[in-house]
Amino acid sequence: MLIFTPLILFFVVLIVLSIWQSKWQSKNFLSNYFLGDQSLKGFVLAMTLVATYGSVSSFVSGPGLAWQYGLGWVVFAAPQIITGFLVLGVLGKKMALVSRRLAAVTVIDVIRARYRSDRLALLLSLAILVFFFTMMIGQFIGGAQIFAQAAGVDYVVGLFIFGAVVVFYTAFGGFRAVAITDAVCAVLMLLGMFLLGEAILTQAGGLTAVMERLAAQPGLNGEVGALLSPTSAEALPIALLFSAWILVGFGTMALPQSAVRCMAYRSTKDLHLAMMIGTIVCGALMIGMTLLGVLARGVIVDPMDFGGNTDALIPYLISQHMTPLMAGLTLIGPLAATMSTVSSLLIAASSAVIKDILVHHRPQWQADTKRLHRYSQRVTLLLGLLALVFAIAPLDVIVWINMFAFGGLEIAFLWPLVLGLFWQRATPQGALCSVIVGLMVYVGLGVAKVDLLGWHAIVPAIGISLVIFVVVSLLTKNNRKDPIFFP
Repeated sequence: MLIFTPLILFFVVLIVLSIWQSKWQSKNFLSNYFLGDQSLKGFVLAMTLVATYGSVSSFVSGPGLAWQYGLGWVVFAAPQIITGFLVLGVLGKKMALVSRRLAAVTVIDVIRARYRSDRLALLLSLAILVFFFTMMIGQFIGGAQIFAQAAGVDYVVGLFIFGAVVVFYTAFGGFRAVAITDAVCAVLMLLGMFLLGEAILTQAGGLTAVMERLAAQPGLNGEVGALLSPTSAEALPIALLFSAWILVGFGTMALPQSAVRCMAYRSTKDLHLAMMIGTIVCGALMIGMTLLGVLARGVIVDPMDFGGNTDALIPYLISQHMTPLMAGLTLIGPLAATMSTVSSLLIAASSAVIKDILVHHRPQWQADTKRLHRYSQRVTLLLGLLALVFAIAPLDVIVWINMFAFGGLEIAFLWPLVLGLFWQRATPQGALCSVIVGLMVYVGLGVAKVDLLGWHAIVPAIGISLVIFVVVSLLTKNNRKDPIFFP
């Protein structure tokens, strides 16, 4: 039972934080519930951004694939280091200024005001719901598998235990509770990574012994030394590695669950502090956890030890190669990664329904705080419970589910948001055509399984959407100069 002691304490802390934050009241319920009254301090901003980005795939699927491919998968994960710096450095100041001038609560608010297009806003709101819901299901599956395998409980029981906690504190605490619990989760993610790393190196006999074993073991293609190759002896094409710089690097800049945090900080000083802390912590977590997957080869050689499913590697290591108490402490790391990501996706999806769809079409509701409070909590609960239900039948290789949803969100939001903020000639026609064509190309390439010679579908899709955006914008008129965006 020792393994459950740290977990129960962790869950209780999250619930208490949620109840405490639910007591916080302000004159503007929407701004409070969905944006935390734009009062995040630098450390909290950095950690909530890292926790939002660091998902179950970072703690489970990523290390599992690194065990399979070797150091090549660490190279694949390397672009994630720049994500926090990109989001805050490129969008941070402009998003904050514009959102304050507009009294905007969501990213869709900013896009709607920039383009004056309800069709574009509705399309992007639906994209948020579809892709966020997909990502939430993947997160719930991953978290439940971790909980079930490492703690030795039934999958469905694990799913509803940790799922109920994350849905509860998100629904009743709102954005502020999500941000503060994210900060706690990010710290615990670091702790879990260090505990697991210490256990792996101790049992393997040190770093030197691990590297010697890696050099002697064959890779996927049977070639000895492939695990130390940056391309895993061509198992990971160079084109795919370059694709990663868009998929998990540059493209993540406009993910709405990250971009909304650019609207929530208190001051420029907090922004600068968050850029430094976020870059360091994000790099340490993303590279550190992936590297641990490679080092685990020094402990586990036969994939059948963990059932042949790479998603089971980390739970197996925690449950079989650590003492119960240390396993419980370490288990908090991947669960925290899962819960922090789900809470951020859930509050953003709820804001798309309440603020971007319902309140936009029923503006008289904005003054009815009690109605908004009731509806916001109910929608958040409903979305979370629906994702839990769909997660009952689990899928393998969660990382690919996340990557598909990542790509869809990047295509939908990258150019409308970035070009809308920084290019005065951008038009609603250009943005709308860009999103529609880009998503059609992306989904079409994925469904048809077109051979792209190693390139991920995100590369041609995002390139075509950029060309469409620029061409259509130049061919359509935009005579209105908006002083809010271009003073």
